Amino acid sequence: MAKDTVFWPKKTLNCGGKIINLSSPLVMGILNITPDSFFDGGRHNHPLNAINRVGELLSAGASIIDMGAASSRPGAGITDPETEQKRLLPALKAVVKQYPEAVISIDTYHASTAKLAIESGAHMINDISAGSIDPAMFETIADLQVPYVMMHMQGTPRDMQQNPEYKHLVKEIAGFFSKKLEQLKQLGVHDVLIDPGFGFGKTLEQNYRLLGNLDYFSMFELPIVVGVSRKSMVNKVLGITPTEALNGTTVLHTIALEKGADILRVHDAKEATEAIKIVRYFQNHR
Repeated sequence: MAKDTVFWPKKTLNCGGKIINLSSPLVMGILNITPDSFFDGGRHNHPLNAINRVGELLSAGASIIDMGAASSRPGAGITDPETEQKRLLPALKAVVKQYPEAVISIDTYHASTAKLAIESGAHMINDISAGSIDPAMFETIADLQVPYVMMHMQGTPRDMQQNPEYKHLVKEIAGFFSKKLEQLKQLGVHDVLIDPGFGFGKTLEQNYRLLGNLDYFSMFELPIVVGVSRKSMVNKVLGITPTEALNGTTVLHTIALEKGADILRVHDAKEATEAIKIVRYFQNHR
């Protein structure tokens, strides 16, 4: 890859004046404001429940809270922005008021939701579609000048798992990122993170091949976000449900950290934080 397509090798993010240091991996705690997410749908929809959940995640070691109001589980349709915002904004405003120092990421593929969320106190945007669902997203991120997580997904949540096919899995995903990064660079977007999209348009075998080659994406010199928490790549191998998948998730987190993950997006912040501490200690003393 040409050197001039690389964004930056630095290990910090500017989140509205809050500086996030990525010299050591961090935990991004998941807060779903949805009725139908695959693991915790409906649990945190009320603003008070959302506040309580954020408190738990922060106390357990989460450095970033990732709030989403549109389920992206396999088979889910596209949530319209009005419905998404009606769910999200009351909870977001309550969380920002209760925890003004918390760094809040918004999991959305709608540019209008991204704009309203940042105006309501959020600090970064996490887009599972990398601008593919809403073409206005890249320009909106450029206008907002906030950190942007872009994820690879083949298809949409409704059809992504029907029959995902790749000729060269890792190289195709890297090519996808190269193209998107060039578009963002031309728009003047500076803080970008990449997420290979485990479970988003990948078979079980493809997910594990991708995990085994996670360090390939260090070529971009960008922070790598990994989201494997309680997903089917744990459950299908072990023959269990998401509720039983914490131990398997920790195993995958350990592999991801060894392969260069910078941020773990998780349901269980305490266990992920402990995995980071142990892996870091191991890396420093082997």
